[in-house]
Amino acid sequence: MRRKNATSVARRFIAKTKVSAPHNTVVGGGLAGLAVAAALAQSGATVQLHERASALRTQGAGLQISPNGARVLHALGLAKPLREKSIVSKAVVPIDGLTGRAVTRFAFPAQAADAPGFSLLHRGDLLDMLAEACRAAGVQIVTDSHLTPDTAPHTGRLLAADGLHSEFRPILNGLGQPFFTGQVAWRAVIDGDAPQEARIWMLPGRHVVSYPLPGGKINIVAVQERDAWAEEGWSHTDDPAHLQSAFDDAASPLKTLLSQVKTVNLWGLFRHDVAETWAEDEVYLLGDAAHPTLPFLAQGANLALEDAWVLSQCLSRGGDYQALRRTRVKRAIAAANANAVNYHLSGLRRTASHAALRAIGAVAPNAFLSRLSWLYDHDVTR
Repeated sequence: MRRKNATSVARRFIAKTKVSAPHNTVVGGGLAGLAVAAALAQSGATVQLHERASALRTQGAGLQISPNGARVLHALGLAKPLREKSIVSKAVVPIDGLTGRAVTRFAFPAQAADAPGFSLLHRGDLLDMLAEACRAAGVQIVTDSHLTPDTAPHTGRLLAADGLHSEFRPILNGLGQPFFTGQVAWRAVIDGDAPQEARIWMLPGRHVVSYPLPGGKINIVAVQERDAWAEEGWSHTDDPAHLQSAFDDAASPLKTLLSQVKTVNLWGLFRHDVAETWAEDEVYLLGDAAHPTLPFLAQGANLALEDAWVLSQCLSRGGDYQALRRTRVKRAIAAANANAVNYHLSGLRRTASHAALRAIGAVAPNAFLSRLSWLYDHDVTR
């Protein structure tokens, strides 16, 4: 479907006369919505956040927060709770999932305790931190409130952080056409201890990412290439036996890990275009509403935090939000898409890729971070 006339549609719920101190309505109580609400309120703005659920969702699996996202949390005054509620990640370890042997190990540099680094934590804990920051800054949080383009306020700004199936994105961009990538993902949390690192278990056509979480837990995300359709979204349960069967030829350590999964969610991975228009007539998109990403670079939460900070600063001080964000986000999503291929190689390409990783780890162990310095070293708070 072609893009609608954004101006005429958006103006249905934007006042024709501006107010001197615009009221900010945030739609969605996820990471992006809570972060932008907190940032705006801390700058002195009046903010009301609407969440369609009866309570803010504090459930969820694990998250990896990299330095670019951590800098936003520090700027929001959340350095201490982040430190207290997370585990410091010390490395990324690619593993041959068929043999169980590490291909190499890319260590993160040691950092001061108060410096933004790589953190592993429960999604629910991060949502709690952001919600508390909102309340402390005076954000009015309204739950059990499903705002739509027809029911949203007709005054002030509207900040749409309503996620993957945003009802506001089509107003600015028309209906998109996401496509199934031929991959599905399982997400689970199990009891257990693991080294302070993210492990990437690579197998032909499949991979698993595992890392520890506070409280003696391990987060697991497993991806398989397949033709069978799976619906998009995090809330669809599946039989753990299906996950375990998909990796029945894996190395013993990985099979043992997956055998401990008792409950698991399954969702199909769909590729969405980055929105062409992020802001028009005081309607703004951020987070998944603007740019859903595949889970192959651990940047969904981090990009949402960046969006929130940049948008709050543009609204408070002026600036072109879309120009500051869209090119960077497209680059990050392209890098995630590339990993979807690199993790699943088979045959001679797999052998060559693992050999190259070993060589890089031995000769240039800092190459992993150097290659992604454009991502991790970026600081939107400066």
